[in-house]
Amino acid sequence: VQLQASGGGLVQAGGSLRLSCAASGRTFSNYVMGWLRQAPGKAREFVAAISRSGGSTRYADSVKGRFTISRDNAKNTVYLQMNNLKPEDTAVYYCAADDVRSWVPTVPADFGYWGQGTQVTVSS
Repeated sequence: VQLQASGGGLVQAGGSLRLSCAASGRTFSNYVMGWLRQAPGKAREFVAAISRSGGSTRYADSVKGRFTISRDNAKNTVYLQMNNLKPEDTAVYYCAADDVRSWVPTVPADFGYWGQGTQVTVSS
């Protein structure tokens, strides 16, 4: 599966952004989808993930209540709505997919397919 993320940009603290990730090449509904991020000098970290049907989601504690992951299987797209952004949310955000596990993974290494990143910068 090929993944193409978009929607990053520069926003002030407290603002919102919506990331999108379009998938192609394989049956989208076969994949658990996730968003992960990497800040400068830091390891890549889990942000959010969603089950194949969209009925189950997982979030990192740092984004709970502020970020919402969703998917549209008819459009082969997964979204990340980010509200009340903070400077510490600044990172390159990656869309990723997993077609192996029956549960929703929260570990970056569990995602076997990755798209290119999109930069999110939050100014204070």
